[in-house]
Amino acid sequence: MVRKAIYTSQAPAAIGPYSQAIVANGFVFSAGQLPLDPATMKLIEGDFKQRVERVMHNLNAVLSATNSDLSKVVKFTVFLTDLANFGIVNEVFNNCFKDMDPPARSAVQVAALPLGADVEIECIATVE
Repeated sequence: MVRKAIYTSQAPAAIGPYSQAIVANGFVFSAGQLPLDPATMKLIEGDFKQRVERVMHNLNAVLSATNSDLSKVVKFTVFLTDLANFGIVNEVFNNCFKDMDPPARSAVQVAALPLGADVEIECIATVE
């Protein structure tokens, strides 16, 4: 199996010993993305919807570095510190996937996320 680590300056750098993504066997497996500004490595300001949109933007940047994109995602996992925000996540996903069948997705509430974030999303996508 060929395994390739992905790093791009268009998404936040890893905040630990992990890759932004790994490409293997025709798939890209992303690390979880937080609502970080890649330039400052700080959580963005704004409301929860803006933070989810930032996470999706960061994921798309990582996917773009692998010649993939959000349209090729087959599975998302969403981590929330408050499941009451699930409806807002759905709103953002509806906007991202309004012209296609949405990918499979799981959403779970967790006690805490790195850097005090309230949302983290990871994905698996196909790569050509």
